[in-house]
Amino acid sequence: MPATIAAILDTRRMKKRTQQFPIKLRVTFNRKSQYYQTIFNLSKEDFNKLTTLRICDELQKIRDKIRKMEVAARDSINGLNPFSFDIFEREFIYDNDTFIQKPSKVRTVSFHPNHFDFSEYEKKFRIFKDDHSKPGSICSAYLSYLKKLWMTGRYSTTYIYHSSYRSLKKFKGNVLLTDITVSFLHQYEQWMLGRSNSKSTIGIYLRSLRVIFNEAIEEGILKREKHYPFGRRKYIIPASRNIKKALSHSDIAKIYYHQSDSENENEQRAKDYWLFSYFANGINVKDIIQLKYKNIEGEFLILQRAKTERSTSANPHPISIYINEDLSHIMNRWGNKDKDPNNYIFPVLQTGQSPQQQYETRQLFIAFINNWMRKISEKENIERKTTTLVARHSFSTIMKRAGASTEFIQEALGHSDSKTTENYLDSFENDMKKEFSKKLYGFKCQTKMTAV
Repeated sequence: MPATIAAILDTRRMKKRTQQFPIKLRVTFNRKSQYYQTIFNLSKEDFNKLTTLRICDELQKIRDKIRKMEVAARDSINGLNPFSFDIFEREFIYDNDTFIQKPSKVRTVSFHPNHFDFSEYEKKFRIFKDDHSKPGSICSAYLSYLKKLWMTGRYSTTYIYHSSYRSLKKFKGNVLLTDITVSFLHQYEQWMLGRSNSKSTIGIYLRSLRVIFNEAIEEGILKREKHYPFGRRKYIIPASRNIKKALSHSDIAKIYYHQSDSENENEQRAKDYWLFSYFANGINVKDIIQLKYKNIEGEFLILQRAKTERSTSANPHPISIYINEDLSHIMNRWGNKDKDPNNYIFPVLQTGQSPQQQYETRQLFIAFINNWMRKISEKENIERKTTTLVARHSFSTIMKRAGASTEFIQEALGHSDSKTTENYLDSFENDMKKEFSKKLYGFKCQTKMTAV
């Protein structure tokens, strides 16, 4: 079962002065629960009011903050595969202004880097060639954590952390963690903005750095009260919401009916894979290229999302995709001719590739699709982006606009949590907003006729 969360009122200990109880975030995984105390305290009566429609402004603000915290916690949990309380605490709880921070405990983690072969990564990641002999430097700290990520199979995450390290090193060199102060971080933020980096990118890099600090504190390298630069009255990591836009029916029609030159096989191939994702419940490229012929059961593709198969192995929830005419045509056009059940449907991955090689193959293939889809967009005058991620969001949003329930879309996307699905659902198109707006002043015509 995936980890679940809930905001609860801990009524075991009442604060005598205020007659209130602390609100805690309960995280449950494999029948084990951990409780994380938030900064909010309420009476039983006020806590029960949070589920009602009409409440005072003060309670409304608390409710909004709690809901925002729950959404962020779910997103953090969904990004952990496999889930671990320790990693969840390091990446979400520590230095989170919503939670009461406790003194860091040094945990013994069963990582044995001497028994792991890093030679494949030494050739590809610059950090191995940098000077990581200086204890407490960003190079040694990042490399230590990167090794943990590689050993636990979190390959995508390693690229984020390595990019964070490279950016910081480019800013001031291989500085010590103790040199990274509040002032240092403000200067880094301005330096990044001056090079046209978005606040989203800055936030991603500095959240990685924050995890590195928490690791160093747990290992006793740093002291939180002396060296920690993040948090209230210190440096607050910038946050920005990347609003994902789905395509309209008309834009999808332009893609679908786009005629590629007979000599341009790559454009047709990229277009077909994009449409395959759109028609196949918006499954991502990783799931597409890992499909095997044994996933075909009659008229349906039955699969478990690669992103969740380990975290939900105790109770797998397969995705069922109807093989419509377009999906069948794409599989026949680009699929392996040898339909052995254990063969990949599409000849992208190769048998025997390591997880790292599979990751790099997937990234190259995504770039291939996105590059050709950008060219199609230019030819068809499509203003919005047409990346592979847009195909997934377009599926979910168009289904919602067609009247499908969030529960149906959640099952189709393979999400374990409805909040994750809601994040995928785009806002209504501007034309629809205009139509709804007209209903607000529909009385005007009738009033005018009566006046005449």
